[in-house]
This record gives sequence, C-alpha cells and structure tokens, in this order.
Amino acid sequence: MSMGNRGRQLELSEAHLEEVKTNLAKINSDIALQNQKITEAAENQKAAMLYLDKYKFAEKRAKERLEEDLQSREMIGIRLNTVHRNIDEITRKIMELGPLPNSASIAKYGKLSTKQILNEIEKIHNQLKEYSDVNQKALDQYSTMTDEEKKLRERKLELDRGYEKIKELMIVLEQHKYNAIEFTYKQVSKYFSEVFQKLVPSGRGELVMQTSHDDEENDRAVAESAICDSFVGVGIRVSFGNSESMMQEMKQLSGGQKSVVALALIFAIQKCDLAPFYIFDEIDAALDAEHRRAVAGVIHELSSTVQFITTTFRPELIEHAHKHYGVTVRNKVSYIECVTRKRALEFVQDAAEDSEN
Repeated sequence: MSMGNRGRQLELSEAHLEEVKTNLAKINSDIALQNQKITEAAENQKAAMLYLDKYKFAEKRAKERLEEDLQSREMIGIRLNTVHRNIDEITRKIMELGPLPNSASIAKYGKLSTKQILNEIEKIHNQLKEYSDVNQKALDQYSTMTDEEKKLRERKLELDRGYEKIKELMIVLEQHKYNAIEFTYKQVSKYFSEVFQKLVPSGRGELVMQTSHDDEENDRAVAESAICDSFVGVGIRVSFGNSESMMQEMKQLSGGQKSVVALALIFAIQKCDLAPFYIFDEIDAALDAEHRRAVAGVIHELSSTVQFITTTFRPELIEHAHKHYGVTVRNKVSYIECVTRKRALEFVQDAAEDSEN
C-alpha cells in the first residue's frame, strides 16, 4: 500500500475516531440526563407516597375517633335515660307531699294560742307518721341529678361538635381522593384521544370512566364520596372509521386493532408519567403497513424525551431508529452487533422473504 493511501486511511481513521468521541460524549450526556430524570421521578414518587400515607393515616384515625365517639354517645344516652327516670320519680314524690302553705294559712295559724298551735303540731306529726317511707333526701338528690344532667348535656354537645368535625375531615379526604382520580383520568383521556388520532387519522377514541352507578345516571343525589367509592375501572371506545355510530368496545376489535388501542393507551400514560425507557418486543407484528408507519412516527416523536428499545421484523421502525443492532446465532450462541440502517433493512427483508418461502 502506497504512502498516499496510508495517509488517506489515517485521515479517515482519525475522522472516524472524532465521530466516535462525539457520539460517546453525546451518549454520556444522555445517560446523565436520564439519571437525573430517574432521580427526580423517584423523589416525586416518594413524596407522593408519603402524602398518600399521611392522608390514609388521618382517615384511619378519624374512623377510630368516630367509632369511639359513637360508643360514648350511646353510654351517655343510657345515663341520661336513667337520670330522667330518677327525676320523674322524685318529682312525683314531691307532688305527693302537697304544696307549701301560702301567706293566708300563715295568718290563720298566727291567731291561734300557744296550746292550739301545739295541738296542731301534734296533729301534723301524727299525719306525717303516715309518710314514714318518704325519702328525706329527695331534694338533695334532685339537685345532684339536675347538675349531672346538665354536665351530660354539655358533654353530648361537645361530642356532637366532634362528630361534625370528623365528618367534615372525612369529606375533605374523600374530595382529595376524588380530585386525584378525576385529574388523572382527564389527563390520560386527553392524551389517549390525541395519540389515537395520530395512529388512526380517520378514527376516534375515548376513555370512559366506569362506575357501579352506570345504571342510575339520572340519580343526581349521589354524594361525591359515594361516587369516588363507586369507581370500578376505565373502559375504551374507539372507531376506526369516519362514522361516530361505529364506536366499538375492546372485545369487538381484531388483534391488530387491539394492538393499536393498547399502544395508544401506553403512549398516553407515558405522556402523563414519564419512564426512563421503554422496551417493545415486536409490537408491530399484528399491524398493517399504514399503522406500522403511524406507530413508528409516534415513537420517533416521543423519543426526544425518553428512550425506546424495540425489536421488529418490519422496516417501518428501522427507518426512524437512531441505532440498529443485529442478533445472529452462530454455533448455538447469540451475538449482538451494531449494524447500519441499510444492513438492518436488508436483514428484515431477507427474513420476510424466508417466511414467505
């Protein structure tokens, strides 16, 4: 080999080396960026879990306090009934003793002589002996019971206020839970419709929140807490044509259509909550050429923020890929090597011809 050829080869090698260094620097930068995103995602997830655990604990404590207050209210009610029965009994006995003498009676007895007054007192003492079974402490007991009733009523009012505060806390917690579910559903539903429109330009797709009250749509009196507890899942309705009357459920779709819908949902979730990377294994196997191109276009669009690793035997994904790797088997051992786009396209073309033969 002449010196000129060697010089040119050296220049090509140096240029290739610079390109490799540039690619390596870019890869290292991408790795650092992905590591930062992973760290941020982990911190966000940890904060969200702590937030959720906090409200779960608060909800548990509220339920325990509510149960304790209900038991306390029941005991207070029993004691109040007992106090009222005692008050009624004491009042009845006081009424049996008769009214106290008025001023006219006092004036009447004031005109009597000492002997006559003593005779009246003796007569009254004899009459009082007939009431020997009367409780002499009835007035004191009545006063004590009245004070106890007042305290019990105050305690009952305090428990009622605590019960109302606990109910308010439970309503707030249910509202937070309802808002979180509704916000997540609206986000995923919005992105699902957008992504499905890109995959099937002539079609339309939507997510439908499924609840246990689907058969009672006219019942507007259901509380938000009951609505939150009634969420049972999410349904999908799609149309692969222009007519809105052709909206179909998942069970009515073909295998390829189900693949398109599943990918649209995955991409919609990915837009709401980024993952560091995705691995897709022959996701285009059941798709026709048009849908394969649409899927490849969406992956290419989303690859600006996240990494996609895919395996395929079709050319559409290869045309948008940044790196291509071929897997070969020699002596029952698999080997992976980086190949050019042209070589990758030739590989899938050969594989397609072999499957046809």
